[in-house]
Amino acid sequence: MQQNLQHSVPSEHREHARVGDDVRRERATWRVIALTFVMMLAEIAAGRLFNSMALLADGWHMASHAAALGITAFAYSYARRHSDNERYAFGTWKVGALGGFASAIVLGVVAVLLAWESLERLTLPVSIRFDEAIAVAVVGLFVNLASAWMLGGDHGHEHGDHPDHNMRAAYAHVLTDALTSVLAIAALLAGRFAGLVWMDPLMGVVGALVIARWAVGLIRDTSRILLDGDVDPEVAAEVRQAIESRDDNEVVDLHLWRVGPRGLSAIISLATHHPRSPDHYKSLVADVFDLTHVTVEVHRCSEADCNVPSPSQG
Repeated sequence: MQQNLQHSVPSEHREHARVGDDVRRERATWRVIALTFVMMLAEIAAGRLFNSMALLADGWHMASHAAALGITAFAYSYARRHSDNERYAFGTWKVGALGGFASAIVLGVVAVLLAWESLERLTLPVSIRFDEAIAVAVVGLFVNLASAWMLGGDHGHEHGDHPDHNMRAAYAHVLTDALTSVLAIAALLAGRFAGLVWMDPLMGVVGALVIARWAVGLIRDTSRILLDGDVDPEVAAEVRQAIESRDDNEVVDLHLWRVGPRGLSAIISLATHHPRSPDHYKSLVADVFDLTHVTVEVHRCSEADCNVPSPSQG
């Protein structure tokens, strides 16, 4: 004999408290895009005019980041405009992770193109107008630092241990822009005062490697969220322990996935000789961190069709 009892824990599917923060971040991101776009044009033009590979690479780097930051701003705008859309069962919070993933892909493409062009310049060096290029690179560095300040300091630790990956991606873009500006300045100074002209394209290669590292990290973190693979296995073990530590319960099937920056959903299927109401099993897992949406399925066991030991056997 089998008895199926199902219960879903009602709760808010959307975190309206985050809307104000997202609007603020969206506006800050658009300001950074405008600033980055202007500086991008200046660096690309100066890189061509003064024959600096490091400066030109930094300009194209900023161009790709202007596009990637546009993805970030769009993600915030889309999530805000569709926050009450009933088609999204658990809200639009994953749009931020999707924006972060797309930005990481852009970062990876930039790294490959930057490395390729820098290696070409190592084999075919050109004359560089160092003084003018250095001045533009310094301005670019200050623009990147200003952009990082405008995006604020809450890029990686919003909502406890669950970061805003969309803002993290935007912050990663401006930080890598700042890094490439520093590398460009160092390379140009070495060429100007030590005659090490090859440092200019070499810094392009180094910058590409650093950018690639950022891209791989962002792809790894955001893809786990998008594929529902970011739940700590210790949480699953805690749910099992909470259920199986009582009576003769056995968890026969368990699914956990994230439904918000601070919310987990669970489907728990269990077998027992002495079934109780779903509310009883819900109370057993009430203290599990971040578990907010729970569905419980209870199967009544008999000696013939269940491996759970009866109380007399235990």
